Amino acid sequence: MKITRAVNDTNKGPAASFTGDVYIDGIRNPDGQSKVGSAAVHFTPGARAAWHTHPRGQTIYVVEGIGMAQAEGGPIEVIRPGDVVYFEPGENHWHGAAKNRFMMHIAIQEADENGVMINWGEHVTDEQYNQQPEI
Repeated sequence: MKITRAVNDTNKGPAASFTGDVYIDGIRNPDGQSKVGSAAVHFTPGARAAWHTHPRGQTIYVVEGIGMAQAEGGPIEVIRPGDVVYFEPGENHWHGAAKNRFMMHIAIQEADENGVMINWGEHVTDEQYNQQPEI
C-alpha cells in the first residue's frame, strides 16, 4: 500500500487550455508504477476546456453540478452527477460547466509511450458553447 499525502495546492487551469475559471486538484501523475493520471477538475459557471484529444482516451466521472460535453461532430450533451463519459483515443472533444451551474468531475487518462496524456486544440467559441441544450 502506498499513501500519497495531499500536499499540492489547487492550481488554476491555464488560459491556453480553458475558458473561464477552472481549478485543478491533481490526484495522480503517471510514474514508474502506472501510466494513469487523474485530477479533480472544478469548473465555474460557463467555464470549459478547449477542444482536445487523448492518445489513450479519457474517462470523466461527474461528481457535482451540471456540465456539458461534446465530441466533434456530435450534439452537446448534458452531464450530471454520477454520469461517466468515455472519450475514445484521438476523439476531439470538450467538457465544462453549464452556463449557470458549477460542475466538478474526476478526469482519468493514460499516458502514451512518450508520456503524453493530452493534446490541446482551439478554444471552444462562445457561439459553439451557446448551442447547449436547456437544463
